Amino acid sequence: MPPPAKNFLTPEQVSSLQQALKESDKPHVRERILIILLQNDGKPQHEIAKFLGCSHRTVAYWCMHGDPDELETLHNKREYEHYRKATPEYIELLLKTVDQEPSDLGYDFGRWTAERLATYLTKETGIDLSSSQVRRILKRKKYSYIWAKYDLEDKQNPIERAKFKEKLTQYLSIAREQPERLQVWFWDESGFSLCVIRRKGWGKKGKRKNVPGQRRCGRVNVMGAIRELDRKRVCFFVKKGNADIFYEQLQQLNELIKQEWLSKGNLGEDFAKYGPKIILILDNASFHKRKDVLAKISEEFPNFVLEFLPAYSPDYNIIELVWHSCKEYIAHRLFKSVDELKSLLDKLLNQGELVIRWHRNIKHKGNFSYVAA
Repeated sequence: MPPPAKNFLTPEQVSSLQQALKESDKPHVRERILIILLQNDGKPQHEIAKFLGCSHRTVAYWCMHGDPDELETLHNKREYEHYRKATPEYIELLLKTVDQEPSDLGYDFGRWTAERLATYLTKETGIDLSSSQVRRILKRKKYSYIWAKYDLEDKQNPIERAKFKEKLTQYLSIAREQPERLQVWFWDESGFSLCVIRRKGWGKKGKRKNVPGQRRCGRVNVMGAIRELDRKRVCFFVKKGNADIFYEQLQQLNELIKQEWLSKGNLGEDFAKYGPKIILILDNASFHKRKDVLAKISEEFPNFVLEFLPAYSPDYNIIELVWHSCKEYIAHRLFKSVDELKSLLDKLLNQGELVIRWHRNIKHKGNFSYVAA
């Protein structure tokens, strides 16, 4: 390798660089000036890199491209006014826009993406930034792109909800004071998949994984109830949810409550007349309201009173917390078979191994606080 060039700068160029070194308040500009000056002193590039604490690649680049006659070349383009750059007014409008619904500004889409924000702000301000730049600005302002909370308020009937809440509060008050007279149970159905294939997954950069059309392989369906007073859970594994299976599981629940009553020394024939009233809170699934099934329940289970939730009111049913906590528990576990999943679910749901935080809020469900929790 030939020795590095030495004293290739004129005295005027050296003086100009030394003056710029004193006056510049930008560290990267001073570093680039020093690279040129040290090169002029005959220092090899690896020594310059070691002395300045920068990479050899940086030194090599500025030894080649640094122009002592055009000191502006030592600056970054973004330092000049003509470079496309977010102004304080642009950032203020960006933050104001991201807190608004797109529909408020006349758009039909449901949520803002960085690309949509960049396009809208270019139209409004004339400053053309990329979606990546918009994303960086939002991150600096402590914004993150996360799942929004699913809101049910626009679908709910506040009058019906208020009436139901008042009725439920009365039921709970009596059940807590006189459990031998009244019990409040919450009923619902849920499903647990053995393997849910999601569209997002880890993969090597530059390669895209193919997602098969099959969304799951193996599923466990559960019908169950929970008593508000002592949080006793009774869950049944079923092949599918329909009116006939709903009636069969209700028979088992009735029998379980009856056996509890008999264990206290009461007579079986007195259960219908003297046993506790069972308030069953459940949603408006169509098979819950099939007329022939409702007639059979009324005739065969006189202790049962079915109270249907107002529309879009999962926050009035505390068994939703049971399902959600259970799905959180199994989310990152591997199962070799449906039987293995079913065995774990039985331990969690029926054998009391599932720990539930009753006063929590559920993300993405539109629930604020559970009335009975």
